[in-house]
Amino acid sequence: MRELGCPAQSFPILGEEGKEGGRHKREKTAGKRRSETTWINMETSLMHSSESMSKDLSELLKEATKEVHEQAENTPFMKNFQKGQVSLHEFKLVTASLYFIYSALEEEIERNKDNPVYAPVYFPVELHRKAALEQDLEYFYGSNWRDEIPCPEATRKYVERLHYVGKNHPELLVAHAYTRYLGDLSGGQVLKKIAQKALQLPSTGEGLAFFTFDGVSNATKFKQLYRSRMNALEMDLATKKRVLEEAKKAFLLNIRVFEALQELVSKGQENGHPPQLKAELRMRNVNRSYEHGPAPGKESERTNRRHTDMMPTTPLVRWILALGFLAMTVAVGLFAM
Repeated sequence: MRELGCPAQSFPILGEEGKEGGRHKREKTAGKRRSETTWINMETSLMHSSESMSKDLSELLKEATKEVHEQAENTPFMKNFQKGQVSLHEFKLVTASLYFIYSALEEEIERNKDNPVYAPVYFPVELHRKAALEQDLEYFYGSNWRDEIPCPEATRKYVERLHYVGKNHPELLVAHAYTRYLGDLSGGQVLKKIAQKALQLPSTGEGLAFFTFDGVSNATKFKQLYRSRMNALEMDLATKKRVLEEAKKAFLLNIRVFEALQELVSKGQENGHPPQLKAELRMRNVNRSYEHGPAPGKESERTNRRHTDMMPTTPLVRWILALGFLAMTVAVGLFAM
């Protein structure tokens, strides 16, 4: 007996109306199944996303930066640097950019050293590089190095980003620290040997303090400790995603630094002389009196080294090879961590 209110099309009767009713029923059933399938797929996607984000932060960072790492890995910069094709002049300029970058990074780290979003990975004695870079710059430029070193626009933007993050989003600071410090601690050791040989730097380590981590006796164990501390940082899913994006941004900022320097080099070559970094560089007149004659002792060694390019390649080639130093510091080390 037909229930009150049920449409006739719901019964399997013969004729055109019966066929049409059957079609509507089948479409309704298929639509319901599609809807259920859509929800299942959405739930599965969310579950996979949740599972992915449940991984350790160090692993997520490694995966998130894999693509940009591979891009840097296949550039001529890394390959040629590994061959020792780098000049002292370019090495000095890159060291100067690193000084500004690490000064900003470590200023913001000190600002947030007691903040729970960074405090667990605060290792100033083991990792901080500003003082080491000051030693290197004094060796290369002399006692007035602060008046001599250039700060290109791209480096300034990197510095601005670090200050912005430290002041406004300190939870993202770990992305910059991890990308830089663990990269330096890993791949930087390879670069140290290459630079020392290619630039004929003293075996006693002058000019290479940046690569020397006196506070780390066992790099492998320290990196394990650092990763475990970082993985223990409390952060929700949204914050993790932002940290991953910031790590990629850090890598790109690093790349832009040497791209900007390369552009300056190209402009200088078009004019038939090395680029003079004027408006966008903070630079004093380099005609210093002690450069016109050898000074006694260690200063004489520095003066000679300031005037000597170690590789007999063209200026453009030397610049391009050396500008890869910034990419090498991160790219070689990041996936050796």
